[in-house]
Amino acid sequence: MGDVLLTAVKARKDAGCSPTGIVGRSLARQLLQAGDSVRVLAEPEQLHGWPDGVEVVEGSITRPGEHAEVFDGVRAVFLAGAVPETVREALALITGRVVVLSSHGPEYEEAYPPETWFWLAIERAVEASGLEWTHIRPSAVMGAVVEGTYPATGSDWPETIRALRMVREAFANDGHYPFIHEDDLASVALAALTSGRYAGRVLEAVGLPISTRSRVDSIAKAIGADVTAVELTPEESHQVWRDRGWPDSGIDVTLYALEEYGARLSELTQWTLDQRPSVREIIGRPLRGFDTWAAEHLQLFR
Repeated sequence: MGDVLLTAVKARKDAGCSPTGIVGRSLARQLLQAGDSVRVLAEPEQLHGWPDGVEVVEGSITRPGEHAEVFDGVRAVFLAGAVPETVREALALITGRVVVLSSHGPEYEEAYPPETWFWLAIERAVEASGLEWTHIRPSAVMGAVVEGTYPATGSDWPETIRALRMVREAFANDGHYPFIHEDDLASVALAALTSGRYAGRVLEAVGLPISTRSRVDSIAKAIGADVTAVELTPEESHQVWRDRGWPDSGIDVTLYALEEYGARLSELTQWTLDQRPSVREIIGRPLRGFDTWAAEHLQLFR
């Protein structure tokens, strides 16, 4: 069926950045199972762990001109980790379908001057390219903690749960955050890459809001041990995350979302349920829950 090109970049902690390696590896497995050949353009931090049969090329989608040959013979591209400064250069090398791993940022960026756009700048460039396109705007990815990408919530849980059987975080009692399993997000990308059904559309690949308490409980159940949740102030969490290398943008949006989803849970849950096509409709099966994810990754927390 021809090559599909995936791109993967090192972990980014900025607001809205998904784990391109974790999602990409799941997508590569699914593409191989569907009979596609897969090529990956990966930054050095993402060179390993790809399924057997994947052609991996070291490089960066942020410098596409240095690796123009990887686009040869490609019929579809999963564009993950692109940046506004060089996305047009990348698009000029693409001749097939392009599926953008975007973020929930674009709808908020529209209120600000174009020179400040990031996600919206990428989406608009793709739309103007003349290529067949689909944008995927995912909620936070459950596996982000593995790769060290946005959001900040949960980012230090492997260490604190292993050492102290404890989680210390703002909004531990009433915070909520929407998450999607990386395999479900990859399945949405698979559908967009292999079918023209979603051409010219924005797919909201969103999972339901999950409470911080229930995430902690899922991990506790997976490891067979009690885990205590200690409530910090937002200011305390901000400092903890900043000390761990998180930028203010990623911290501020994380804190805002934890509080906002907690305060408007019913409304935002309904917004998620109202999205069409829903993730379940796109992938043809129920979404994987956090209990499942925690059981799959229990060694992180033991």
